[in-house]
Amino acid sequence: MTETEQAPKPAAPHQTTAPAAARGPQVDELTGAQALVRSLELVGAEVVFGIPGGAILPAYDPLYDSEGVRHILVRHEQGAGHAAEGYAMVTGKVGVCMATSGPGATNLVTPIADAYMDSVPIVAITGQVGSASIGTDAFQEADITGITMPITKHNFLVRRPEDIPGAIKAAFHIAATGRPGPVLVDITKDALQATAPFAMPDEVDLPGYRPVTRPHHKQVKEAAKLILAAERPVLYIGGGVIKSGASALVRRLAELGNIPAVTTLTALGALPDSHPLNMGMPGMHGTVAAVGALQRSDLLITLGARFDDRVTGKLSSFAPEAKVIHADIDPAEISKNRAADVPIVGDVSEVLTQLLELLAEHRDELPDTAAWVEQLQDVQRRYPTGFEEPSDGMLSPQAVIKRIGELSGPEAYYVAGVGQHQMWSAHFLPFEKPGHWLNSGGLGTMGYGVPAAMGAKVGAPDQLVWCVDGDGCFQMTNQELVTCALEGIPVKIAVINNQSLGMVRQWQTLFYNSRYSNTDLKTNRVPDFQKLAEAMGCIGLRAEHPDEVDPVIEKALSINDRPVVVEFVVHKDAMVWPMVAAGTSNDEIQVARDMAPDWDGETL
Repeated sequence: MTETEQAPKPAAPHQTTAPAAARGPQVDELTGAQALVRSLELVGAEVVFGIPGGAILPAYDPLYDSEGVRHILVRHEQGAGHAAEGYAMVTGKVGVCMATSGPGATNLVTPIADAYMDSVPIVAITGQVGSASIGTDAFQEADITGITMPITKHNFLVRRPEDIPGAIKAAFHIAATGRPGPVLVDITKDALQATAPFAMPDEVDLPGYRPVTRPHHKQVKEAAKLILAAERPVLYIGGGVIKSGASALVRRLAELGNIPAVTTLTALGALPDSHPLNMGMPGMHGTVAAVGALQRSDLLITLGARFDDRVTGKLSSFAPEAKVIHADIDPAEISKNRAADVPIVGDVSEVLTQLLELLAEHRDELPDTAAWVEQLQDVQRRYPTGFEEPSDGMLSPQAVIKRIGELSGPEAYYVAGVGQHQMWSAHFLPFEKPGHWLNSGGLGTMGYGVPAAMGAKVGAPDQLVWCVDGDGCFQMTNQELVTCALEGIPVKIAVINNQSLGMVRQWQTLFYNSRYSNTDLKTNRVPDFQKLAEAMGCIGLRAEHPDEVDPVIEKALSINDRPVVVEFVVHKDAMVWPMVAAGTSNDEIQVARDMAPDWDGETL
């Protein structure tokens, strides 16, 4: 992928209709289960991650014979959901997971919520007890449509076999269009067992669902006026840029106007890290230059970002002098946290296409931002994101992660769990390409890493996929390595073992007088991660000293026929810097404990 190429956008949406819309040619009668599998084949589903159980069991019989849909038997439904996310993020297609009723369905709640927060297109298919048993507290009954209503774009409860094709087609359309996200289709067992003529809708009519992709030209013109008048503009790039496939357009805008940019956690790679206009990641653990750029800006050109609290810090003190252009495909995000001076509802790609055309016509009127860019680049030089090697000779977790990136390169896909290792990965891995970074941003789900990496590798089987995980996260979902071993999914897992819940321990160090209540995992060989990996059919490796790091990474890179787990035993007191304490202003950023940058008005 060249620097102008894009991360995959969601697959072109199917022309969909509501279940009651005009139907295509009918075929012989099928059971609801057969109709479900046929529908998945027709909408282009290639892989389903799931586990059978009583209510969904009828669907597994025709799935056994499907030539178009591969089923991957996971070890936990949460793994199925995160794997569907990883698959969707790498391919741009809708990921699919399947579970039975009751606990099977409720185990999908976390990945569904994760996909909702991070705008990942997945369809979750669940079995439900028979229609006559709904509401009776039947065995393995749960109101999964009610439970997931706040965390899905839409959900369906299907009680008739003839409604299954329309529900599936509509679900895929809703998941992939507008702001991508999860859709749940809950199907009663009697609907799966009964028969009806199969008819896939030609179109789906969804009253009230009309995502706006083309922006209002007047609003784009107003945005152009603000850009032409700005002295200290900043491109505030969010994950929506990658979802839209707009990375090349963002780069064109940055270079046309010589506008510095910041890339949020979910947008890393949208503008290459190495680009001189990229100030890095903003927010609680962002770079000094990125945080400073936002705080001292007079115009935020906000693209596919949502003013998340981890970026803004104390909202009332965020970017106090800045006017705001806010472009997003989801109108609910516009002015939700920060009032927009110019709101633009539309697909970021279309917004940027129009904006670039307007600015190109006024190229000679673009402001001179050279001094502003130089000020920020000076801050970058004076406050680089670095780390100190431990004095006791133990491994530095930052150095380990940096070497993984250097030896693997920017072509690899990198997946992270949540915590310190996630922030170090964000700072020290090479993000030169859009869509090569997967992590749980909005929900912050520990246990995301291993199953998401599994799904990513299924979606990109010929690409190198690394999961950088913590010893805490790894112990939540590592059973999916059994799935990887048995299904031939050779992911590579780096377990950054500091024998603690590192990010929580860091907060205890800073804010709780080093009272380490229940954050010591005591994982010095319990479990023995190397042996655990081998017991699950993987290759297990370990590095404990600096001279072992490169050889063990190179060994992992040389093994491509099975999963590899590399345990790196690191110092437990390493901390993530910079840091803005929760609830404080971004102006109070610290570059180390009791050390703040010198960035007064004279500097920035």
